[in-house]
Amino acid sequence: MNVLVIGSGGREHALGWKLKQSKNCKRVFFAPGNGGTDRVGTNVTTLDVSQVTTKSAEAIDYFCRQNKIELVVIGPEDPLANGLADRLTKLGLKVFGPNQAAAALEADKAFSKALMRGAAIPTAESRTFENADAALAYVEAHETPVVVKAAGLAKGKGVIVTDSADEAIDAVKQIMVDRAFGEAGDKVIIEERLTGQEVSILALVDGRNIYVLEPSQDHKQVGEGDTGPNTGGMGAYTPTPLVDDKLMQVIDRQVLVPTIDALRRDGVEFKGVLYAGLMLTPGGPKVLEYNCRFGDPECQPLMVRMKGDLLEIMLAVVDGTLDKVDIDWDRRVACCVVMCSGGYPGDYEKGIEINGLDEAAKLDDVFIFHAGTKKSGDKVLTNGGRVLNIVALGKDLAEARDRANAACDMISFEGGFFRRDIGDRVLKKAAK
Repeated sequence: MNVLVIGSGGREHALGWKLKQSKNCKRVFFAPGNGGTDRVGTNVTTLDVSQVTTKSAEAIDYFCRQNKIELVVIGPEDPLANGLADRLTKLGLKVFGPNQAAAALEADKAFSKALMRGAAIPTAESRTFENADAALAYVEAHETPVVVKAAGLAKGKGVIVTDSADEAIDAVKQIMVDRAFGEAGDKVIIEERLTGQEVSILALVDGRNIYVLEPSQDHKQVGEGDTGPNTGGMGAYTPTPLVDDKLMQVIDRQVLVPTIDALRRDGVEFKGVLYAGLMLTPGGPKVLEYNCRFGDPECQPLMVRMKGDLLEIMLAVVDGTLDKVDIDWDRRVACCVVMCSGGYPGDYEKGIEINGLDEAAKLDDVFIFHAGTKKSGDKVLTNGGRVLNIVALGKDLAEARDRANAACDMISFEGGFFRRDIGDRVLKKAAK
């Protein structure tokens, strides 16, 4: 069987790498791929996956039939939100990834908030605004700290956590007036600021059955000590000790099952990955956001630890037979550290040569997934804000992180940086 992976990031590199290990996987194609995916499969730059139109879908369909591709895996949120899965399914292809209606959970935060309220799913109290003046008046009158979110897709950066009314006013202006996140800021969600530890719960869903993957913890803020603006993710590890079996049962009962049931009541079938970003508050877990695909960078350490056949698992999701699947995991901890371009999440340069990749790849239990890279001859150059994902396995989180950081130290590109403190929230708590 041949597989086509849509996307160009570290998540897609990790998915293709894991798919290629399947005994039933012959070839993996990436559209468009990056500077590292060609080591796993074949990059296809002739397909336009940036626009979801009848023409682009038919071009993908033609390519799949010419190359005998039997499964299309859609990695990023944009094509899912724009209905690529719907178009390809109608053309007769098997597609891993939810349809447009289900992807609205991520694409429209106002929709997901309304769904949670209707299904009594625990989440922060919030208000939705389409008018900047009304939003500004609300935060001016609000004494407690709030979180201001662009309602649309903003590459994980459209969330601004504030400490005061002045900061909240600036956040509203940044999103709705200055249009920092483009059309994603047509509406804003202003919600109470929750306190606690954040965790990422990813579950496979085949329309009826839910299979929860190992819990992870992401690190969104750009600076060590969880400082600075939000990013697409600076690192993650799995499993996290913050979620035990008892708490997972609560999350399953109060969040995952009601979410899928609420969609089904509205006539929406969810097939793919449901990602719930949760805050573990003193009052229990509350939903911060939904994603409709594998998290990035949570996906990378999950793929390193997963022992099952990913191709069989994805086909089970598509075919509605997830109840027949059982997934084993490496008992070790996997830690992913993201190496970024100087200036990220703001402006940054591209085309900077990366050195030390081959040497770092030789380290035991270290895996390098490319994200924002491209090839130029025999050189690998930067081509994005989040450039590389370095994943390492260890007997515990501290060992896994030390190995990942050591690999990062062997890799260099001008202006490049990474957080050395992935997992510190848990490690410091354990030390105390």
